[in-house]
Amino acid sequence: MAYLSAPQYVLGEITEPYDVVKGWRERAEELQMAPVPELWGWGQIRRTERDTAELAIESGRATIDRAGIDPDDIDDLYLCSTAFPTSLDAQTVLAARVLRGLGLRRAALTGVSLARCANLMLAMRAACAAVDSGQARTALVVTADRIEHGAHRIENFALFSDGAASCLVTADERGDGFRFVAAAAAQDLAATDPGGQISADLAVQVNEHLHRATGVVPGDIARVLHNNLYLPLVSLKEAQAGFAPDQLHLDNITRFGHCFAADPLINLADLAEAGELRDGEPYLLASSVPGMRAALLLHHHAPRHTPK
Repeated sequence: MAYLSAPQYVLGEITEPYDVVKGWRERAEELQMAPVPELWGWGQIRRTERDTAELAIESGRATIDRAGIDPDDIDDLYLCSTAFPTSLDAQTVLAARVLRGLGLRRAALTGVSLARCANLMLAMRAACAAVDSGQARTALVVTADRIEHGAHRIENFALFSDGAASCLVTADERGDGFRFVAAAAAQDLAATDPGGQISADLAVQVNEHLHRATGVVPGDIARVLHNNLYLPLVSLKEAQAGFAPDQLHLDNITRFGHCFAADPLINLADLAEAGELRDGEPYLLASSVPGMRAALLLHHHAPRHTPK
């Protein structure tokens, strides 16, 4: 059985309003988007002058510190990003920097990239499977991304911020955390334009798979921790998937927008920090990108207190 604990994240160190993005009006016009911030959830962005390795290291260290674990006890590192370096030499340098920065001297490294903003969900699924099968006892999962060109912060589905998120996956229950229940993914990449629309049908397929595996239906989910896409897009697609408005977590869309694959874990960490998680309740981490939906079903468990 696999458990998740110590979800942590780091955002870009520079906080700015959306309208400081150079050429934002022209970009909105190009995308045929009305310049109405309250409609889309345009608010603040978080920008960094650091690279993805530094973001990954800061978040991963925060998870290690929060969990109180010795880095030498970590068997696997799953590192996610939408834009790894293209050359083998640069990839090697990146891997070495992150492993060294996290103090991981024996962890096996797996890179996850091709699922775009669903990278983290697939990496967490793989980590849980490795722990469940006994291939590893402890895995660290980290995702980190940043926008390289300012104008690309505004897309037709989200306003982007820079950031990273991480968590620990273990064979042993560790304090306040989550028990991994099931995972599912559905995709239709061959028939879908990568720049096309997010499919609610794929989310329905994922829900049906989880229902068959666990008996849990969408209405049973305490909260859905989804990507922080534009407000109307998230609300519509999750409603079409079978979720009610009060199951969604929309606060961070205006607060800092879309942090690539990190959003579900960021949203989960915020709920945990706010004390809004209920013991024993099911929570769904989910990411949708054109042609794919991936999700993990978790049960929250509060710390067990031993009577004196």
